Amino acid sequence: MRAAIILASASPARAQILRAAGVEAEIQPARLDEAAIKAALVAACAPPRDVADKLAEMKALRISARNPGRLVLGADQVLVHDGWLYDKPADLDAARVQLRALRGRSHQLLSAAVIALDGTVVWRHVGQAELVMRPFSDAFLNTYLIRMGAAVTGTVGCYRLEGLGSQLFSSVDGDYFTILGLPLLEVLGYLRAQEVLDE
Repeated sequence: MRAAIILASASPARAQILRAAGVEAEIQPARLDEAAIKAALVAACAPPRDVADKLAEMKALRISARNPGRLVLGADQVLVHDGWLYDKPADLDAARVQLRALRGRSHQLLSAAVIALDGTVVWRHVGQAELVMRPFSDAFLNTYLIRMGAAVTGTVGCYRLEGLGSQLFSSVDGDYFTILGLPLLEVLGYLRAQEVLDE
């Protein structure tokens, strides 16, 4: 049986979110130079929302062009703090610097989802969440990085809210799935409207 959609992402978290919701997705990662694209958009003064949306769109369109008649989901997430877009940290030292910059302060996560069909965008949504990190101690930070290890470099925020990363926060305002990297409820709504999923 053919999967309901194609996920144009190598993110295990996004694939797991879809599977847990009962959506079978075929995984076909879009190979883009995301850093170069993001740098060009930032240089052009694109708002963070547009950066996330454009990256998701490019992923969806690239895979859609190779898969006629299939719905292709592209997704991307950016973290914004004081007007600055953060990337996934290169290593544990970079993660430490980033988490120190974020602690005791708020930041935003923008998660974009774009669905394409036959090389054309047919749907898009950008979810937003605001998170406030508590003013944790350096001792806590050291223990956190030791326990998390290289896993902190796999996410733009250096945390997974569904795990140990929850201890970093004093408050969270926004959709849980948006924080995980995919505005799932809106994606499910579109798939139901297209009768890909049952009403």
